Amino acid sequence: MPDPRPSLDQLRIFLTVAEEGSFNRAAQRLGRAISVVSYAISNLEAQLDVTLFSREGSRRPQLTPAGQALLAEARAVADDVDALVAKVRSLQQGLESELALAVDVMVPGAALARILREFQRMFPTVPLRLHVETLGAVAALVIEGHADFAIGGPVAADCPEIERQQVGSIELIPVAAPTHPLARMEKIAPGETRRHLQLVLTDRSPLTEGRDFSVIGVRNWRLADLGAKHVLLREGLGWGNMPRHLVAEDLAKGALVQLAVPEGPRFDFQLSALWRRDRLPGPAACWMLTAFEDALRPS
Repeated sequence: MPDPRPSLDQLRIFLTVAEEGSFNRAAQRLGRAISVVSYAISNLEAQLDVTLFSREGSRRPQLTPAGQALLAEARAVADDVDALVAKVRSLQQGLESELALAVDVMVPGAALARILREFQRMFPTVPLRLHVETLGAVAALVIEGHADFAIGGPVAADCPEIERQQVGSIELIPVAAPTHPLARMEKIAPGETRRHLQLVLTDRSPLTEGRDFSVIGVRNWRLADLGAKHVLLREGLGWGNMPRHLVAEDLAKGALVQLAVPEGPRFDFQLSALWRRDRLPGPAACWMLTAFEDALRPS
């Protein structure tokens, strides 16, 4: 009779197949052969004497009622083990020997500089590696282990590998050069913005593949550099959403105009602290979390 106690590795494979909805994608995410993933699931089903996935009549494995019922329990076990491992690592490591920090390009540069200046004073023995990225690229650095701690946007909300804690938000507003047709209109009619080229910030992370954020225009240019988007907006090549703090001087000088877009004149870009579930933040990273909360708190 097979041992009914599944291994942690089997539970992680079960969770990954359920999250990915595909044995092939689960194998790619885990870096395993698809045969290994399939064998692990078959063994787990034999050990538990239940069918976890329905594989007939569909190319995508579907959770059976039994599989659905066991999913939450398997996730709780995996989370508990991750928390245990993270706690042990934090006890062993103490103060970080180095801190790799990733921040979204939306974070105000002045606030970031203040935090890093104070960090240097508080933790003079901790070298810092700073990555400034966009959208999903921030979370990807954390998931891949290239960053210990990050401040990223809402794209990471559905990443099971990541813990997140909201620290603040950035106000985004639609703007265009004063010579742009939308800026010259006394009132922008509903649907009018779709007729004009929209400049959209994007990244090449697989976390954002096939996803759009606040894209209204039928015609749009995808830019991976916020600075380049800023320049093109001032040159009148299109319209787009920008952080208010970054365009405040342009608005004051008349180099850019805030648009009264009917679909929404502004929205808040939520920022959260991010770290891997199996790697609890150390003392320096915890200090960073509090510092960003203080810096990004609404005044």
